[in-house]
Amino acid sequence: MSEPIWNKFLTERDKAVFATSGYGARGGFGKRPALLIIDVNYAFCDERPMPILESIKRWRNSCGEDAWVAMPYLKTLIEKARAKGIPVIYTTGVRREDNWDGGSWNWKNSRSDEDRSSRPATNVDGNDIVAEIAPAVQDIVVLKQKPSGFFGTNMASYLTLLGCDSVIVTGTTTSGCVRATVLDAFSLNYRIALAEEACFDRSQASHAINLCDMNAKYADVVKTSEVLAFFDSLPDSMFDLPKGSAPAPKPKLAANF
Repeated sequence: MSEPIWNKFLTERDKAVFATSGYGARGGFGKRPALLIIDVNYAFCDERPMPILESIKRWRNSCGEDAWVAMPYLKTLIEKARAKGIPVIYTTGVRREDNWDGGSWNWKNSRSDEDRSSRPATNVDGNDIVAEIAPAVQDIVVLKQKPSGFFGTNMASYLTLLGCDSVIVTGTTTSGCVRATVLDAFSLNYRIALAEEACFDRSQASHAINLCDMNAKYADVVKTSEVLAFFDSLPDSMFDLPKGSAPAPKPKLAANF
């Protein structure tokens, strides 16, 4: 069995602490999961695979090629969830055109003005979900303005409506919106798993260390293949999903991270 992705970033002291502290116990899957796809949009992925240092010239929040390494894993999870009738819930950002509601997002990045003043030449909206994994009519899209998929949104009420007891979390960024969503799900007493290969970040070190920290305290970090096997073990069509009305047109958006 391969060692965890984060081990190469840990000191020997860190490894000893985790080995003896009791953290990192397996929490286990729930019985009624939803699959969460956090912010897999063009602002974080670009429209095509590109080296990150090139991609961030166009999209300041891009995770570059690592986003596209994750894409086949995301696609496989989404297709399996749909085939089993498991809820697929996407998040992406929403802003006023004048970016007034960007609020604290504007304080920590010197390029935040780009969220309202410029777009790549293709005129792609940064918060549009990447076409390769675009929502289907039975899927749910949650619009948010802050890192967590729960903060100021209907996420929890949708999970209650669906009768979910657990979430499988994927998407980006591992250290930002994914982690914030995991922490809020943990605080609401959901069981949580992260599909390791289906999460990504612009910083490889941040990605690995945040997976380590979430696995230690809040969630199970598992291989995508294990999530797929879990989905296969569940009965078909457990959930009362939306019946197929097309999503309403979105307002014009500014990139959120």
